[in-house]
Amino acid sequence: MSKGLIHHIEIFVSDLKRSADFWGWFLEGLGYTPFQKWEKGQSWKLGQTYMVFVQAEERFLDIPYHRCRVGLNHLAFHAESRAQVDEMTEMLRGRGVPILYEDRHPFAGGNDHYAVYFEDPDRIKVELVAP
Repeated sequence: MSKGLIHHIEIFVSDLKRSADFWGWFLEGLGYTPFQKWEKGQSWKLGQTYMVFVQAEERFLDIPYHRCRVGLNHLAFHAESRAQVDEMTEMLRGRGVPILYEDRHPFAGGNDHYAVYFEDPDRIKVELVAP
C-alpha cells in the first residue's frame, strides 16, 4: 500500500541541462529510470515515486537557493550497502563533485551513520546513506 509515501518531489533549478546531467547519472545509479521529459523539465521514477526537475523562470533566479533558509535542507536516499556509498563517493569525486564534511566522511552523521553528503549544481545538499 502506498498511503503516506511520497508520490513525487518537484524541484525548480537554475539550469535544467546541468541539473538533468547531474541528477540523471545519480538517480539512474540508484535504480531510477527516465520517466518524463519536456522543454522545461525532466523526471526520473523508482517504483511509485518520481523526482521532477523544472527550469525556474528567469524572474525567479535573482536569489539563489540556500539550504539554511526556510525550506528544504537536503534530500536523503537509501543506499543498498556501504559498498554502494563508497562506489558513489568515488564516482562523485571522479566527476569533480566535492564531498561535504570530508574530514568526517563517511561518518559525518555519527558513528552509526554511514553516508556520503554532497551538493547538486544549485547547492541542494544530497545524502546517500547505507542501511
